[in-house]
Amino acid sequence: MPHPQQPTTISFLYRQSYHLLAVVLSVLVLAWAAGLDGMSSGSLWGWPTQIWYWLTAAVPVIHQAYVMIVWRWQLIAQGPTRLFGDRAFPLYGVGFMILFGLRLVTVILLALSNRGSLGANPLLVNSLIVLVSVPSLYVLYSVARYFGLKRALGADHFDPAFRGAPLEERGAFRFVDNAMYVAGLMVLYLPGLIWGSNAALLLAAFNHAYVWVHYLTTEKPDMQVIYRSGSGQG
Repeated sequence: MPHPQQPTTISFLYRQSYHLLAVVLSVLVLAWAAGLDGMSSGSLWGWPTQIWYWLTAAVPVIHQAYVMIVWRWQLIAQGPTRLFGDRAFPLYGVGFMILFGLRLVTVILLALSNRGSLGANPLLVNSLIVLVSVPSLYVLYSVARYFGLKRALGADHFDPAFRGAPLEERGAFRFVDNAMYVAGLMVLYLPGLIWGSNAALLLAAFNHAYVWVHYLTTEKPDMQVIYRSGSGQG
């Protein structure tokens, strides 16, 4: 498949100073929060909760840096497709899914290490589990059914055929713009609720907030270049 030259009206590090600032501020907040009561209690497999805490914080940063590097390299110079040809997107997708999966896995492990620290009313916790599960699972279903995994991974950076796709308005996308970011990542709150972990809930919130850093500093500017108007639909 030919890969025509993409517009080069964006620099590789465009808005990434804001991305870096968000990381620095997040680390400072997480370092402060680590000292709060119950935030570092417990251990798992001989590793204290503090190790799981920072490992869980590192994964989304690595994940979103990986996406930024691949997307911008492809957008500006078609580096991945020049290097790997038609295998570029599948290879990128494997890396994406591994890192995305690790976001949930590390939150689960942190919740297990820090389990029982929440101490909330069981009725309230069970109600929150239902409230979180319903929208997040509906969004994940809508992505799989209507939006498509390839498009969700950023296939429009690699294949011009995806750029003609209309704005998705079925499923969860009927009700919420950027449904994946608004509600899809709410699934990350479930381990903290299920095992009653303060630390896991905090890191789920960090994951959820930090994906908006990706949207504002990488995805939205990239979509403006690719589509020349508006932003992508996440």
